[in-house]
Amino acid sequence: AFFSLILAPTLWDPVTAMLNTTPLMLAVMVGAIQNGVSKAAKYSLFDPCKEMAYIPLDAEARTKGKAAIDVIGNPLGKSAGSFIQQGL
Repeated sequence: AFFSLILAPTLWDPVTAMLNTTPLMLAVMVGAIQNGVSKAAKYSLFDPCKEMAYIPLDAEARTKGKAAIDVIGNPLGKSAGSFIQQGL
């Protein structure tokens, strides 16, 4: 919906007329809702699953593992994802 509001705004004329707004403002609202849903899904689904991976470890290994992932793994993953996205 977001990209169609930007690339083909005339398709949304009935909706924008009903809501008395512009396609750009509707795109901003849809983008904000999409971002909110994405963050909610991350914090409610991904983070608990990530924490479950540490349950079988003892306390020392859990602490070291979390630190290694948070300090090294997350930035490397984001950088790798950025390079992949630039290649597309």
